[in-house]
Amino acid sequence: MAAMDDVRASSAWVAARSAHVVVDSSGIEKAVEEIQDSIPKVKWDFEGIHYFDNGPLTVQYLFVLDALNFCFWPDKDLSYDHLALGLKEALQNDKSVFDADRLQKITGPQLRELLKWPRPLPLENERVRLLHEVGLELERSFEGKASKLVESCGKSAANLVALVTRHFPGFRDHSVYKGHQVFLYKRAQIFAADLWGAFEGQGYGEFNDISSITIFADYIVPAVLRQLGVLRYSSDLASIIEANREIGSGSEEEVELRACSIYAVEKMRELLSKKSGNQVLSVELDLWLWSFGIQCQSLQHHRTLSIYY
Repeated sequence: MAAMDDVRASSAWVAARSAHVVVDSSGIEKAVEEIQDSIPKVKWDFEGIHYFDNGPLTVQYLFVLDALNFCFWPDKDLSYDHLALGLKEALQNDKSVFDADRLQKITGPQLRELLKWPRPLPLENERVRLLHEVGLELERSFEGKASKLVESCGKSAANLVALVTRHFPGFRDHSVYKGHQVFLYKRAQIFAADLWGAFEGQGYGEFNDISSITIFADYIVPAVLRQLGVLRYSSDLASIIEANREIGSGSEEEVELRACSIYAVEKMRELLSKKSGNQVLSVELDLWLWSFGIQCQSLQHHRTLSIYY
């Protein structure tokens, strides 16, 4: 559980010292009052954009997807849906497209072609580098198969996050905040959550500790939490976001936006569980917050060039 304990503890550490983002406890209570009866169980692939064949190829697809699942906003037409659907169609056309040896050789233009994207992708060189890393390490340590990686976690989502971040540096979503190391692990956690959602908690998606996963600190969730009154921003931070100015990766503001989101939703989850008498999962809350956010056209999110989200 150590990896997930690190995420929770370091996010709480940031929230206690945060200068630009405040977690509003009365906002948490209000939001929980409003949503406690209405957290719909959002179906994992509610848009039908993901590849799924109930086997190892789905695991390979999800790992490639989550290796690339970051930084869409610099291209206003690009979205997660394009990525998920583009990779799905590429795999339907050629079942060996994500074989480890092929991932190691992929180029930027080839990736664009797979996604049917007409121009360079944001952070394209980084995306290619990460695919090379995934292919190389899968081949070296897991017989080329992401399914072998998942089989070696012993049905533990926390172990899977630890394994992914140990073997694949591109998933090591760490920051240093006021001299203290902060662990956020967005893409490693979302891989575990995607498996759980896709396989409906069975087979490759069976984890005995899915409750250990936190939310996935990205652009959308902080913006939704702010709209719900759960997070409050300093006037400086608010004006940077409203002016669409960039916030540096690893800056205090950026780390606070992400860590405070994790901490706030953990508090929401605890309160919801207490009020309802049922266990509420952060994974479910994240899916609900994210689907709420992508439907809200006017939502303004922060802008950071990052490979982590």
